[in-house]
Amino acid sequence: MQNHIQTYEPDNCLKQGYFSIFRQIVNEIKESKWLIYQLFKRDFSATYRQSVFGLLWVILIPVIGIAGVFLLSRSNIIDIGKTPVSFLLYSVSGLAIWQIFSVGLVSATSSLAKAGPMIVKINFSKKALVISAFSQCFVPFLVLFAVALLLCPGEGVKFSAVTLLFPFLLIPLILFTLGLGFLLALLNGLMRDIGNAVSVLVTFLMFFTPIFYAAPKAGSFYYAIKYNPLYYLIIVPRDALLAGSLEHLLAYYMAAILSVIVFVFCIAVFHITETRIAERI
Repeated sequence: MQNHIQTYEPDNCLKQGYFSIFRQIVNEIKESKWLIYQLFKRDFSATYRQSVFGLLWVILIPVIGIAGVFLLSRSNIIDIGKTPVSFLLYSVSGLAIWQIFSVGLVSATSSLAKAGPMIVKINFSKKALVISAFSQCFVPFLVLFAVALLLCPGEGVKFSAVTLLFPFLLIPLILFTLGLGFLLALLNGLMRDIGNAVSVLVTFLMFFTPIFYAAPKAGSFYYAIKYNPLYYLIIVPRDALLAGSLEHLLAYYMAAILSVIVFVFCIAVFHITETRIAERI
């Protein structure tokens, strides 16, 4: 009678090759579509359940911020510069795009930490948690985007063929945010301070991105904005929507390439370490 020796070793998907890793990632996301949708519905319902204003909060909070900046500019405390359209439309359209980054990143970062008991008890693809949490950003984006569209006719904004590129121009920003979300979700699972730090950082970055003001043409602040990839990932889609023109294309292409690199690297790191998440949460 022969003795069979079976050896157990930690799962190491690197042994299967890099191409196999990305094939597994795609297959897992396809198989998790139903779960992602159910998690999205759960989080959406939890956010607006027992709320008197409901989705109106998505509009009220940005409007308060816009009103504050507007009053400061009218008091000559800050200078918003010369915007191509009215300050209201310029701010609302910029904030709509900004929601993809701010809400998406903060939600994705805290996704694993919030689902700790679920991760420990159930074996499933943890990517579903990050993707469903990130998807919450599309709710405030669509609401504010609809408000911007309603304001466009009164501002004399005329849509053109370039305007049709708007949804495609948002793809690099989505990849950039989701990629960072995967990585930061892992780090936040190890250190809860990461979630708080991301919330503060997002607020800080908002003032270094021309959302409420026109980008300066010179000075030290000009260089801080010039080398901020979020600047191009937001201003180019907004210009396509409001002005029907595409400027800063070279910088936008570079930011788009950076976004793809960040996304591929971060989701690969997440996939490799995913099996060890439960013991750390």
